[in-house]
Amino acid sequence: MDINNLKIQVKTFFGLEQVLAEEIKKLGGKNVEVKNRAVTCEGDLGFLYKLNYSCRTALKILVPIMEFKAFNETKYYDKLYKFEWDQFLEPNQTFAIDATVNSERFSHSQFMTLKMKDAIVDYFQEKHKVRPNINKDNPDIKFHLHIDRELVSISLDSSGDPLFKRGYRKEQTVAPINEVLASGMLQLAGWDGKGNFLDPMCGSGTLLIEAAMIAMDLPAQTFRRNFAFQNWKNYDSELFKTIKEVRLNRVKEFTGKIVGYDIDYSALDAARANIESAEMEDVITVRNKNFFDSEKDMFPLLMVFNPPYDERISINDDDFYKKIGDTFKQHYPNTLAWLISADLDAPKKIGLRPSRKIKLFNGKLETRFLQYEMYDGSKKGKYMDKQS
Repeated sequence: MDINNLKIQVKTFFGLEQVLAEEIKKLGGKNVEVKNRAVTCEGDLGFLYKLNYSCRTALKILVPIMEFKAFNETKYYDKLYKFEWDQFLEPNQTFAIDATVNSERFSHSQFMTLKMKDAIVDYFQEKHKVRPNINKDNPDIKFHLHIDRELVSISLDSSGDPLFKRGYRKEQTVAPINEVLASGMLQLAGWDGKGNFLDPMCGSGTLLIEAAMIAMDLPAQTFRRNFAFQNWKNYDSELFKTIKEVRLNRVKEFTGKIVGYDIDYSALDAARANIESAEMEDVITVRNKNFFDSEKDMFPLLMVFNPPYDERISINDDDFYKKIGDTFKQHYPNTLAWLISADLDAPKKIGLRPSRKIKLFNGKLETRFLQYEMYDGSKKGKYMDKQS
């Protein structure tokens, strides 16, 4: 592994690839290329640490270490057995393998994972007379196996737990939004910390906390304790410490307001617990308030929210969305509002024409991220009270 010129693959959700690419470029990534649900780039070991620590829309960050073609299971095992695994794994370390298989020739991902595990263990048994152990829950080293037809790719997982696990979530509601998706939505909506922010159906507060982190330029993994790269043989603790210090020195004061409403007291309790865990009590305010009874009281204002989905939370769908549209029109003039919905007919029910529609996935649910621009009179006051 050339630590000065690493090939890096960064995984994300469908629809957030371009947002991720922009983040990677701003962090200093080279040769950035957009793929499906992923972005590839190049950088040194310090950049890999910075990417894990700071990137908001990354789910997992992989470093490819091996690629070959295999046309049968014997060739597959032989190639893996001959690889020098002790470059990356100590005999006394535990390991795990994640697998993605898209191949008619090798159709069973569990079997291919098992064969890879056998090849690694047999390699160490032969060379070091020691068998490293598997630990699926908390391995020291995590490998990622990807098979696309005959092409086999092996990568080191530098992240460990998926990067949506920021470390601040203590409580959650029935249908919390994924942190990476929340941050991606905010960036698509143009939130940059200038002006004020409202989530009128805030649930456990994920959008609020991610909005505050963006506004303050707080690194995405400020509250995370561990990354997989800290168990690598080439881990440079002083370099990682320096990178964290540099990123934290960039944190800035936020002078606007970030506010959340919800009608569910248990959701507000969860939001307050998470806000406290993220040390954001001075930045974020949550209130027991029904959005449909509210009026605009912050200028300028960006609104982003995740209304309850009927798949997971029972709502009177048609009436619910109609009320959203009515509240937009009657109580939120000169406001830019975005909402995400798994109901692909939501725009019709809202009764307003969205100015943008972006296809995203919330878990396995296909959704639309919808932008609404409310004007008071003419369109001259675009982006709503001259939000910049």
